[in-house]
Amino acid sequence: MKTLVKHSFILAVLFLVASVQAQKLDGSYSGNLDLQGTQMELIFNISPVEDGYKASLDVPAQGVSGIELDSVVLQNDTVTIKSAKMQMAYTGTLTEDGIEGTYKQMGKEYPLILKKTVKKKPGNIALPSTDAELDKLAAKETGDYKYSVEDYFTTPEAFSFQLSPDGKYIAYMKRRKTGERDLYLKETATQKETLLKKQEEDLIRGFSWANNERIVYLQDKGGNENYHVFGVDVTGENDKELTPFEGVRVNIIESLKEDEDHVIVQMNKDNVQQEEPYRLNINTGEVTKLYTVQAGDPPVAGYNFDRKGNLRAITRIVDGVNTELLYEIDGEFKRVKLTEFGDTFGISSFNPNSENPDDAYVVSNLEDDKIEIQLYDLKKDKKIKTVFSNDTFDVSGISLSRKRNYEIDYFSYTGEKTVVVPVSDTYKKIYKRLQKEFGDKQFFTVGKTDDESQYMVAVTSDKIVGEYYLYDVEKDSVTLLYKLLPQLKAEDMASMKPISFTSRDGLTLHGYITLPDNYKKGTRVPLIVNPHGGPQGIRDSWGFNPEAQLFASRGYATLHVNFRISGGYGKKFLKAGFGQIGRKAMDDVEDGIDYVVEQGWVDKDRVAIYGGSHGGYAVLRGMTKTPDKYACGVDYVGVSNLHTFMETIPPYWEKYRELLYKIWYNPGNPEEKEIMDEISPALHVDKIKNPLLVVQGANDPRVNINEADQIVETLREKGVEVPYMVKYDEGHGFGKEENRLDLYKVMMGFFAEHLKVEQAEPVKG
Repeated sequence: MKTLVKHSFILAVLFLVASVQAQKLDGSYSGNLDLQGTQMELIFNISPVEDGYKASLDVPAQGVSGIELDSVVLQNDTVTIKSAKMQMAYTGTLTEDGIEGTYKQMGKEYPLILKKTVKKKPGNIALPSTDAELDKLAAKETGDYKYSVEDYFTTPEAFSFQLSPDGKYIAYMKRRKTGERDLYLKETATQKETLLKKQEEDLIRGFSWANNERIVYLQDKGGNENYHVFGVDVTGENDKELTPFEGVRVNIIESLKEDEDHVIVQMNKDNVQQEEPYRLNINTGEVTKLYTVQAGDPPVAGYNFDRKGNLRAITRIVDGVNTELLYEIDGEFKRVKLTEFGDTFGISSFNPNSENPDDAYVVSNLEDDKIEIQLYDLKKDKKIKTVFSNDTFDVSGISLSRKRNYEIDYFSYTGEKTVVVPVSDTYKKIYKRLQKEFGDKQFFTVGKTDDESQYMVAVTSDKIVGEYYLYDVEKDSVTLLYKLLPQLKAEDMASMKPISFTSRDGLTLHGYITLPDNYKKGTRVPLIVNPHGGPQGIRDSWGFNPEAQLFASRGYATLHVNFRISGGYGKKFLKAGFGQIGRKAMDDVEDGIDYVVEQGWVDKDRVAIYGGSHGGYAVLRGMTKTPDKYACGVDYVGVSNLHTFMETIPPYWEKYRELLYKIWYNPGNPEEKEIMDEISPALHVDKIKNPLLVVQGANDPRVNINEADQIVETLREKGVEVPYMVKYDEGHGFGKEENRLDLYKVMMGFFAEHLKVEQAEPVKG
């Protein structure tokens, strides 16, 4: 009996020790990896299960959470956590307040001290406005308007049409009544429609035909931009994830017409900071690595493959800023070009039409200010001829006919509007026929069958969202497939007018003004200026803009300015913006406002500024730089502090850090650090005089939620009321319909309150 009691006591003690250990290990642990001076937070979430423990990993800087790990072992006070997919192991000693150990991944070791923490949603969860507060703000927009926010921003009933290579099917996304978007197929002969892939928690971010029998599609988790590739047969069978690598970002970079079972992807599977190319079997998910970036080599920015999937050229970043093009010559990659940042030399397409395997079409501005298309011998490093150029705008669009031995069909470029220049006799006939059908509307052939017997045609304008047609060459028939957002009638929409003006320091600037459709000459209306994101190499273009149309319907004008550093206007204009973000680039936006005020269109006392990403930064910078110029502002996923922004870039941007410094500013340079201090809005919130609305996706990997939190918290400390919308299932911009609708409803209520459009005459229903 005593023995039994003794044994029971021992078992009880052992159980108590095990329980204490389980309780001791259970919870979340946070620590920072030091990656060449960049701090990356890792959060391990550990919980007990029947036979031990399980764990998941969060990487807030990448917007990644809930990565399931393989095993957690606690032996005495030693904790070991492993993941085969991530090639990761962490071993450490349990302490009173955490774990001290070593993190190993892909052959590298990092000291990592983990402190016990409480897992929470990203950012300061006490800051966002409540739903009730945001609903109250949205309700401030009143009026009998013909079109609602839903009319402009509800997902179209169908969109993203793609013709199968044999023309048997059209694949497209289709909206459910509840807003989700599913992938559908329609047989072109019978018009029979089939649901192929139903959206679940995460959006289908894009898809494409891999061959006649199979479609590949992309998804991420909650907007974190770590895209993975999935595949599904046209029968709905064999639906599977093809790249099940946690914490890895995957993109398809080449479809292979000569190899229908494979595509080429790039992913940072073996090096979180570097994408490398793989041949991916679209049926089995088998991957074959095609190139390894060796330790110590310059980081690779891009790869060029020929139509058979052979790696022919590599673009690398050297000295942190310049780029070199390596071309395979006699089995070895040799430097062809060294290009300074802002100059352009890149392969658009190899030229199978030539007997010389080294011929390629390249885009280059090395000989002139504007980008032109050249035929180039890469082995000899010699231009054969310029095939297309324009004196005013950069050109880069070229389309080849695979059926006709890669004959050039047309060139295209973006000027004030998009311009298509037919080249081949075949395409000239097609273009003339479509011009007869669509007149002055913009139209583009956006897809074709392999035998080029059918073309998918997209039609648009500044007043037409988009219409899709099927052109049958043999039948010479044009058939309407779908009109996007047909509830928006062209006759009710506002015109987008190209404008040009001179900056205060003499640069010619281009942009667009959209005035309300019922605008009466001589009246001055409120203005919303909308600086674009990027900022480098991006530009605003002519066409249907749902934001500008919504604003116009409420009596507001919209101004888009292609400020210096915008793309499409030559390298001199691009380079004029380097190191001028928040300074001369912001001056350009202000000069655009002054220009439209001088034209008599706009009331200078009722100007709002709204933008996303860099545009969000421009909002905050504008409201601290020239606070009297803006009646209010809306910052959407915008940078507020250049110092913290630079510290929280995602790992796959690390190779671009020096380029980022070149475009923006280098905190390691005392003079530039002083500029960063001067133009970081979060450091000058005392200058903000007028109302501000802040909008943020919690999982944003590019502009961390801390950027929004900083500005909101500091303003609130001053007693300023700042409506703050955060969506915890979004990243860098809102992809989900319900969130997008919430955004614009609140924004329109905010503008209605602060632009005070008492005299606006809404379009009556």
